Parts: sequence; C-alpha cells; structure tokens
Amino acid sequence: MGRTQSVRAVKRSWTAVLSASAVTVGLSVAMATPAGAVGGPCGQSGGGSLGSSGSSGSSGSTGTLIGSLGSGSLGSATGSLANSLPWIIGSPDGALPVLTGRTKAIEMVTGPGSPNESIEKYSVSGTDLGIMWDNGQGQVLMAFGDTVGDCDEPGTQWRSNALFRSSDTTLSDGMRIDSSPLAPPPAVNFSKQVIDGLLNLPLGSLEFTVIPTAGVEVDGVQYVRFMSVRSWGAPGEWMTNYSAIARSDDNGDTWDVVVPTVRVNLDPMDPEFPDGIVPPAFSSHNENWQMSAFVPDRGDGFVYEFGTPSGRSGSARLARVPATLDAMEDPTKYEYWTGTDWSSTIADAEPVIKAPVSELSVQWNDYLGKYIAMYTDVGGLKIRQADHPWGPWSGTETLISAITLPSLYGGFMHPWATGQYLYFVLTTWDRYNVIYMRTDLSRVDRMKSAEQVDRPDPAQTGEQKLLRFDMPEDLPETEDSPETEDLPETEDLPETEDLPEEE
Repeated sequence: MGRTQSVRAVKRSWTAVLSASAVTVGLSVAMATPAGAVGGPCGQSGGGSLGSSGSSGSSGSTGTLIGSLGSGSLGSATGSLANSLPWIIGSPDGALPVLTGRTKAIEMVTGPGSPNESIEKYSVSGTDLGIMWDNGQGQVLMAFGDTVGDCDEPGTQWRSNALFRSSDTTLSDGMRIDSSPLAPPPAVNFSKQVIDGLLNLPLGSLEFTVIPTAGVEVDGVQYVRFMSVRSWGAPGEWMTNYSAIARSDDNGDTWDVVVPTVRVNLDPMDPEFPDGIVPPAFSSHNENWQMSAFVPDRGDGFVYEFGTPSGRSGSARLARVPATLDAMEDPTKYEYWTGTDWSSTIADAEPVIKAPVSELSVQWNDYLGKYIAMYTDVGGLKIRQADHPWGPWSGTETLISAITLPSLYGGFMHPWATGQYLYFVLTTWDRYNVIYMRTDLSRVDRMKSAEQVDRPDPAQTGEQKLLRFDMPEDLPETEDSPETEDLPETEDLPETEDLPEEE
C-alpha cells in the first residue's frame, strides 16, 4: 500500500471508530469494560472505575468527551488496553499548530503525515512522550509511551512502549528516524514493545502498562527508568506499582529489568512479584521516585537523576550516582540532595523544584550557560534555569501557554540541541502524536537562580497566538478534517523561518 493510501486508510478507520456507537475489539483473552466510557486513540471504551469521566493515560490529559461508545472487550499483551491509553477528543490528523512568538512547531515526528512515515515503516499511528538521550554511538534514542497502529486490527496493535533511533544531526529541519527495534516475522514493519513489566498478572489486571520516563547511556549501555502503572485516577493522576531501571546492551533491541533498582510504591505489594524476583524492601519514600529525568555525566563523574511521584502534582527531588555500570544498578550507591549536602538515605531527599512538576526533562544548555528544567503544569510548558542540578532553580518562563495549546503535555529536549535554538518534542492529547518543536533562546530571559519571579504568560502578553493548524500536503482531505483548520483571524505568520545551517 502506498503512503497516501495507507494514511487515508488509517485516518478513515480512526474517524469511523471515533464516531461509532459501539466498539468491540476481540482478542484471545479479553476483559469487559464499563459502558458509557469513551476515549483513546482508537475510540475504545475504558477508564475503569472512572466511567464516563475519563482518565489520564500514558502521562496524557483529559478533556471534554465527545460522542458515546458502548462497552467493548479490550485487552493487550501486557495489560488492559482500556486502562492504558489516554483519552482524546479527536483523531490524530497530523495537523501542525502554527504559532506566533518565539516557539514554533516544525513537523510531526509520528503519526499521519509524518515525514518519518511512522505508520508505514513502524506501524505507529498514535503515540506519545518521545523521551530522548544520546546513546554514545552517534545516535539519539527516543522512547515512547502507549502506542497504537492499525485501529482496524484486533487490539489496535497496542504496545506499552516503543523505541526509535535517529542519527540526524541537522536539527533545524526536523528529526529523521533511522530505525526501530522490530517484531520478528510474521509481523511486517512493526515496532515491538521493548520493555516488559515484572508482575506475573492475568491479562487486564494490575499492571496496565509500562511507560519509559527517562533514558541515559553509561559506558556503552543504555538505561531507561520506567514506571509500572497500576490504575488511572482523577485527571492528571495515576498510581504506580513500582518504578525500575531496564538495561540494554544491544542499542535498544532487547531490555532486561535490573531488579535491584525496583522502587516499590505499594505496601504491601499485592499481588506479589513472581517467584525468583525479590525487589528491594518497600520504602514510603519510593513514591517520590516513580518518574525520572536523567542528566548524563558532564565531567564530575556522576549521573544525576531527578525524581517525581506518579501523576502531575508532585515536587522534583535529586539523586546522583557514579557514572559506572555497577553503581547505576546498585541502589546503595545513590546519594540524595538534602538541600545542603548529599546523603545516602532516601528519606533525606528534599525537593529541588517545587510542585507541580510533570514529565520532567533536564539538561545543560550551552547558549544560556545554565541547566534547563523543562516540564508541564496547568499553565503550559515551562522552563527553569540553574547553575547546578541541585539549584537553586529560577522562576518559570512559559514556552507554550496552556491558553494557546490546552492539550499539551510531555516536553522532552533533544540532547544535541546547542546554540540559539532549543529543540524538543511535545505531545497533544487531542491528536495523540509527537510534535517536533523549537524555541528561540535569544528571546528567553537569562535568569539568575536568585530570580524567583515567574515570567508572564506569552498568551496573556499577546506574544503567542495560535493562528491555525496546517495539514500535511499529502494527507487526503476528508469531510471531518479540512486541509487547513482555520482559527479566528489574526496577524499572518510564515510557516517557516530561515535558520542558519547547523554544523
């Protein structure tokens, strides 16, 4: 099937499912889900006890639900599809937001219309997050959360996670994907789930999905911190069973969970881990380390790990560990910032970035000469600046206002971003795909750590406006999705800007 035909088929099936009055997804093993719930990239029912109120998903968000679906039978290889995928209100149509101001959307990394042809090459039509890190081998690895493929297939080809690789060094014109770990035949062009959970549970039980939250390379080995999601709660909140580090020695093709790094989040753990898997003892302080952001060694011999609770309402704390394989996999080698010094006791860890912090990404920025912490909160996509990972961290500056794009979440910086432009990815739950973005740092304040005053929201100052959504040129027009989605008239804005060539 050609690219245009494939995109047309995916969009047609997505639209049909979202507008249907009921959906039944058959699997060899499946579970019933409540009636009256609607949502997910393929319009599946779900939400557990939340019913029609919706749930946040793979770190997604919740909005007004449109339409009505009856109950269906849903499941997956590792958990309940109904409880694993975020709720969205529209089909992922590949439309790019056109913004005024210092932050621009460049292209879709995934989904319909993406130049990477993620549907045709990897069976990825909807996904989120896109956590990036340098693999030490001339590539950037990119880990995604809950992923779907063909909505007409049983189970919608759902996976808890997937991984892409890119060696594209010209950041200014987008991000080209080289490869992805693929499932073996008879699957064709199918990005496989790379990290599996530890719990030996019946299908649709308490390990609904396994989501990467941070990645780092140490001595040629790839490490990913992931969270095991137990249940979805109120919008923006979810409960985890545990977090853990997974290790790959083959550039992301295969992963093994490093059991000693498991941070159990429930006491007692019910159900228990399978025989032969004995995680470290439960600590009530583990709840503060269910989601992470890694900062690789910059010469002081340490990898830094920021930790936040599951959900979107917690503070960020900081740990460090020697940048060696043995230390990365040994919890006793981790030290925690107390506010004045380092301690080997996890209970001593004090917040370094105040709540609420969500889907955190931290890295050194040579242009500002500062560390940048990027995350989302109810006001939009924010950054803070600091001279050291432990801070003190400055007040916030809003790169994308929630007024402009109320559906945004999950901003993750490109590890090779240098110079005037900061490149990062972002997800929106109303289209459920990853967007490649950039911000002109020459228009960002160089904030000292002592500057605790938050900068004004650019949507409120008039700097940032959403002009329209532009559809990819080769994406077929349908009745429900015009080629260009016009917004109220305002000043026009060129679709692209000339940028200097990057070395």
